[in-house]
Amino acid sequence: MSRILIALIATWLSVAGAAAAPQIVYFGSADGRTPLVGYLFEPITPGPWPTIVMLHGRGGPYSSNDNADCTFVGANTASPCNAGTLSKRHVMWGEYWSARGYLALLPDSFGPRGKAHGFGRFTHDDPDRADVNETAVRPLDAEGALAYLRDRGDAVPGQIYLQGWSNGGSTALNVMIRQGNQAGYRGALVFYPGCGQTALLESIISTTAPIALFLGADDEEVSPLICQRLADRSRQAGARIDVTLYPGATHDFDEPSSRRQSAPGNQAAMDDALVKAAAALDRWKK
Repeated sequence: MSRILIALIATWLSVAGAAAAPQIVYFGSADGRTPLVGYLFEPITPGPWPTIVMLHGRGGPYSSNDNADCTFVGANTASPCNAGTLSKRHVMWGEYWSARGYLALLPDSFGPRGKAHGFGRFTHDDPDRADVNETAVRPLDAEGALAYLRDRGDAVPGQIYLQGWSNGGSTALNVMIRQGNQAGYRGALVFYPGCGQTALLESIISTTAPIALFLGADDEEVSPLICQRLADRSRQAGARIDVTLYPGATHDFDEPSSRRQSAPGNQAAMDDALVKAAAALDRWKK
């Protein structure tokens, strides 16, 4: 992470106060049968707040240093997968949003289904992923999160947004496809999603909600070109989709670990994406 960005985040957190550990919350998937666990990052300023739901990628919400031995999540603090072992990226974004006055919710789609360990790179064809797929399963989790937030009473009505990474980014696009022109999520921030035929419900996204795509030009896992073509087709059909393509950036370019940030282009991409994502939400609120 750049020194400039570290200084900015430190300033935001010093203004907002020390970042508290996320709360564990429970709610149901819109599938009507799956109880989910989520991690809630609350601002210290009085609510109600604009709110963002964060959808993890195929690695799950937890740190790769801990998730190999995951057997249970949520209230069981003895498990290696809990609020204290969330990945650096999810903690960074959760604290970033809460410091800016947003309520941020990170649902775990994998743990409650016995897959808290997540999945490695290039495992899209793994049959074990069918139970947590991005087309028929995870969109219902996002819709369950939306219903839960509406019932809480501390989320500003009409200002609940979606953010997703990789598999979670494809999930976010599918939520927008399912939502169409109906009231739901106010907009979506989508980072390096899979945009191919097997990842999405439709080849054109038709929705009145705005979408911002953040892509790495050197992505080694998904094709930024396919996503750009999807955006072009969808814009021609009337959708509001902005695309930012980062030269030299790879998949997971906003993962703040030193290993990922050592890749050329990733640090500049992460710094810029943090600013652009916040600006998009500020713009969409108007």
